[in-house]
Amino acid sequence: MNLNPQILHTMIRVRNLPSSLTFYCDALGMSEIARLDFEEGRYSLVYLGYGSDPADAMLELTFNWDRESAYDHGDAYGHIAVGVDDLTSFCDALREAGVEIVREPGPMTGSPFVIAFAQDPDGYKVELIQRPFDPAGAGGG
Repeated sequence: MNLNPQILHTMIRVRNLPSSLTFYCDALGMSEIARLDFEEGRYSLVYLGYGSDPADAMLELTFNWDRESAYDHGDAYGHIAVGVDDLTSFCDALREAGVEIVREPGPMTGSPFVIAFAQDPDGYKVELIQRPFDPAGAGGG
């Protein structure tokens, strides 16, 4: 039975919404698709992405207005991944914008993929992957 499921979004909690928007929109080039403010619950949901079609996967930033302490990322969370056409140039541009590159561009151990990692203002890792990226054709597992 296929009920046509799809991935809609991934949600992360952020402490400083303006800083996060600067990182994801200005540095990574995402656009703000929708923003919902919930006065009674004292939180905002901001949906970001690279497209405007509701079928495009999005990133949801959840901002709890009264949160003062950092969030615990836990040891199960991994990263957000973004494909780019020129990984080295993209990392150079991020660095110039003040973004920390925590893993320089290079091959991923034991795979055909070339990757780098940047870090957002809350410490979330964003994997940057050189396109073309085809995990089905990588010959693994």
